[in-house]
Amino acid sequence: MALGVYISVPFCRTKCSYCNFASDVFSKTVFQRYVDRLCADIENASGTAEEMGGRFEQEVNSIYLGGGTPTVLDGEQLEHVFAAVSRTFAVSPNAEITVECAPGTLTPAVVDCLLRCGVNRVSLGIQSFVDQEAASVGRLHTRATVLEEMARLRAAGITNINVDLIAGLPHQTAESWEFSVREAVGSGASHVSVYMLEIDEDSRLGRELIAGGTRYHAHFVPDEDATADLYEKACEKLEAAEVKQYEISNFAREGCESRHNLKYWTRRPYLGFGVDAHSMLAGLSGGAVRFSTPDSLEQYVAGVKLKRSVVDRIAALEETFFLGLRLNRGVDLSAVEAEFGENAVARVLGTITEMAETGLLARFGNAFCLTSRGRLISNEVFERFIVAPEEIP
Repeated sequence: MALGVYISVPFCRTKCSYCNFASDVFSKTVFQRYVDRLCADIENASGTAEEMGGRFEQEVNSIYLGGGTPTVLDGEQLEHVFAAVSRTFAVSPNAEITVECAPGTLTPAVVDCLLRCGVNRVSLGIQSFVDQEAASVGRLHTRATVLEEMARLRAAGITNINVDLIAGLPHQTAESWEFSVREAVGSGASHVSVYMLEIDEDSRLGRELIAGGTRYHAHFVPDEDATADLYEKACEKLEAAEVKQYEISNFAREGCESRHNLKYWTRRPYLGFGVDAHSMLAGLSGGAVRFSTPDSLEQYVAGVKLKRSVVDRIAALEETFFLGLRLNRGVDLSAVEAEFGENAVARVLGTITEMAETGLLARFGNAFCLTSRGRLISNEVFERFIVAPEEIP
C-alpha cells in the first residue's frame, strides 16, 4: 500500500499568538543543519521502519511539507529535501504534493522553486481575510497579498489551493466572519479548512484567555458559544457554495479532498520526518506501529530516540471509531465487523442508539456519523467509544 510522507519544517517568520504547534522563530543559521538532518533521516527511512518494527513501502502517492512555514527555507534547501524524497521513494506520477505557505512568502522565485520540486497543491494559512483580525494574532499578510499570490500560483499552473480560516479570532464578529467565508469561496479555493480557536496553555493567546488578561487582544475574543455559531455558519455557507464538508474541519470542491490527510483519518500508512513528526506503519508481525520524533528542535537535531507504541487490536478498534467519525461518511459497521468481529459491533450498538436519540449521531443503513451538533462536541462523543480490554475477545 502506497505511503504518505509528511515533512515538518518548524521555522516561522513570526510566532502567531494562537499557535500551539512545535514551531517558532529561529536564526537562519540553523536552517541548513536542520535540512541536512532531515535529508539524512529521509534517506534512512527503510532502516528506521525496520528498527520500529514497521513495514517499509517504497511507493509514495502523497507528500505534505508542513510547519511552521516551509517557504522560509531558500530554494536550494527546499530542492535538497525533495531530492532526498525522490532518491528514497518511488513517487507516483500523479502523487499529491502539498506545501504549506504563509501569504507574503510566495515570491515569483519561490513559486518557480515549488514547480521545480513538483508541488501541485498549496495550503495558505490565511486565518482571516479581514486585515485587522489577521494582524491581531501576528499574521503579516493582508487580504490583497493573499489574492495576489493565489493569482500568481494559478498563473504558474498550481490551481489546487487550500485556505485555512479560524473561527474565534480577536475582533471577529458574525459580519466579519461571513466576509472571510465569502472571500474564501469567491477566491476560487478548491479546499477550505475551518478551525475553531483552541484555548489551551500551549499558546500565548490561550494562556492569556485562561488567565483572563488583555494581552494579544484576548479581551476581544468571541466566547465559545459565539465561536461555535461561526463554525456552523461557515458549514452552511460553504455547503451552499458547493464546497462540501467531508471532515470536521475540512471542505472541498468535488474531487479536491486532501488525499494526504485522508490517510490519517482512514488509518493508511504514512511516514513523518522532522520535528514533532508522527508515523504509522503496518507492523512486521501484524497490527500497526506508531512512532514520533521529539517536539524540540535541539533534541531532534541531536538525534534523540523516537517514541514508539504498538497499535494493538483494541487501540486499532478505538482509532477506527474516532478517526472514522471525523469524516462525514462516518463509520461502516460492516467493515468494523469484518475486521474486528461481531462482538466489536455489538458492544457499541447501545451507545450509537443512545447518542442518536440525543442528536449527536445519525444512522444511515449500516453506518453512523456525527451530526452537526455532534461535531461541536466531537471529543465527548469519541470518549464513548473507548474500549475496555475485557469487552473484545
